[in-house]
Amino acid sequence: MYYLNNETVTAPQSANYAPREAHSSTLELKTVSINPDDTYTVQQAINAFGFGWFHVKLSLLVGLCWMSDSMEMAILSILGPALFCEWNVTKLQQASVTTIVFLGMMLSSSFWTQLSNRYGRKSALTLFGVLLVLYSILSSVAPSYAWLLTLRGLVGFAIGCVPQSVTLYAEFLPTKHKGKCVVLMDCFWALGACFEVVLALVVYPYYGWRGLLGLSATPLLVFTLLSPWLSESARYYSYNGHHDKAIKVLEQIAHNNKRHMLIGRLIADEEPSSTESFRSLLSPNLYRTTLLLWFIWLASAFCYYGLVLVTTELLVARNKEDNPNECVTFMTADFMDLLWITLSEFPGILITIKVIKLFGKKKTIVLQYLVLVLCTLVLISVKSRFSTSLTLFIARGTISGIFQAIYVYTPEIYPAGLRSVGVSGCSVLARLGAMLTPFVAQVLMDTSKVQAISTYAFVGLLASVACVFLPRENLGYH
Repeated sequence: MYYLNNETVTAPQSANYAPREAHSSTLELKTVSINPDDTYTVQQAINAFGFGWFHVKLSLLVGLCWMSDSMEMAILSILGPALFCEWNVTKLQQASVTTIVFLGMMLSSSFWTQLSNRYGRKSALTLFGVLLVLYSILSSVAPSYAWLLTLRGLVGFAIGCVPQSVTLYAEFLPTKHKGKCVVLMDCFWALGACFEVVLALVVYPYYGWRGLLGLSATPLLVFTLLSPWLSESARYYSYNGHHDKAIKVLEQIAHNNKRHMLIGRLIADEEPSSTESFRSLLSPNLYRTTLLLWFIWLASAFCYYGLVLVTTELLVARNKEDNPNECVTFMTADFMDLLWITLSEFPGILITIKVIKLFGKKKTIVLQYLVLVLCTLVLISVKSRFSTSLTLFIARGTISGIFQAIYVYTPEIYPAGLRSVGVSGCSVLARLGAMLTPFVAQVLMDTSKVQAISTYAFVGLLASVACVFLPRENLGYH
């Protein structure tokens, strides 16, 4: 697995070696990858191949999964007000449509994990693509609220497989590029949210929420059609004893990245016991950190999805004031405002990266939560359309940056064997926060704007205090 690009290799001065043959041998030794121990793991091979064309194609495919997930989340904020005019549903029923999606995601997480561990990441993701496209199309023709609620729950069940795309992606990434690729996936998430708003701008005025639901499955339909060209995880093959298949996948990576295959015997990477790892999260030396991170992740999801829902609630409330005798949901100007607010996720991510370099991740998270609290308090008092949109723009970009920072920070706190299960545990709490937020952003907001927005300010303030008590990140980890 070592490249001899900087070494000078010469042939012995003998009659059996012509100068031309010696030069040929030198070139051959410089371009062959060797392992002095005669064994290598999948991760060692991937590190040797580096980031190349194979990973570019994989990033685009996995990015489609993240885009579809983001679009399904973004449409929830549009769906609630639209259902009021269609079926005259209550605010509690609107909130239930959002909550049941996250409930389906939470309940299906272990199912998709077991399925992917048994039959492979590619098989699980292909099934996920087919199911989500099917449920999205069926949702668009739902004849009643009960049918829509059931189908949206099934949509959430299918979306629970999205983390498996991240698992597949991570198992193909060189170690030094994993942090950078987290940022790349966040950009795909933001792109999906923006694409959903653009789609709503074009489709909603003519085809309503039904046409929007059906067409929102487009990125995942593309992913499903391209899934036959998706490579199965070499690490999955190796772990299950299929070394010949793992080697074929590694040879494909080497070929696409224009590198040479390693010489030696492939052995399986060490895999930590998930049961022991989860218990270790609450060990005496980690339980405090784990509980703090669980609350911070819950608060981050609670505030992020809350702001998404609050944005549309404020837009619709303004339209109702202007047209009190009509059931008005969204106008073209609303979608334009929503697009600009959603675009804030891109600068939010980029600014977060810069601030992290200056102050570190922990201080960045604390600072961003304080900015979020300030924005929510300002949002209570502002009245004009421009001031409201500007405040929401800053708040949305800030909470997106918080998610970016905690995604990078969390693995650094745990030992290597606990990083995966540590992030998984935090994700479960994030979904719980997402399940709770509709009852504040939609139900409580309908009763009292001040109480609803103050709730987000209070949760954000508690999260900033919790961040203060977190340990300092490991500066040596990338």
